[in-house]
Amino acid sequence: MNWNNWFRQIHRWLSIAFTLAVIINIITMVQEKSSVWVGLMALLPLTLLLLTGLYLFALPYATKWRGAGRSGG
Repeated sequence: MNWNNWFRQIHRWLSIAFTLAVIINIITMVQEKSSVWVGLMALLPLTLLLLTGLYLFALPYATKWRGAGRSGG
């Protein structure tokens, strides 16, 4: 598996983890037993989702830049 597919797979699993964290957060808010760590639980997957998402967003542009540099010389 190359790096691009690896990042895509990690991004998919992180989205599932983030969705579960948000659902758990909603359930605890409804039960009024909310604590700070439950609210912060979604921030770790969200931060990692941001990083992998930015990588996947920039990937097509990076391949264009690398390809233009090789063919231009």
